[in-house]
Amino acid sequence: MKSGSVRYHSGLKAEDIVGRHYEANGWRIADRRWRGSGGELDLVVQEGERLVFVEVKKARDFARAAERVSRRQMQRIYATASEYLGNLPDGQMTDVRFDVALVDGVGRVQVVENAIGF
Repeated sequence: MKSGSVRYHSGLKAEDIVGRHYEANGWRIADRRWRGSGGELDLVVQEGERLVFVEVKKARDFARAAERVSRRQMQRIYATASEYLGNLPDGQMTDVRFDVALVDGVGRVQVVENAIGF
């Protein structure tokens, strides 16, 4: 089992890898580790008017990384994103998407678009 510090730094590295992945595909990083009253958004990326809230999960393989996204966590992300949108001119009318970006043990990225929806 990894220590808290190792997990924290591993998570930061995974977020950097995912951020570079989105940037390479034409997206701009709008925010990293944005903190709201109920939680944190790993990455917020933007292309034109669209925002994507990205939850980053890292594990030995993609399947294990995907298993780390719980229903409760999805609800927290959704609520935190709603708070984030409250600070924008178009608010809740902003075009958004919720992705989960999976990072495996060798740093490969797999993005699941529209992974979180209610």
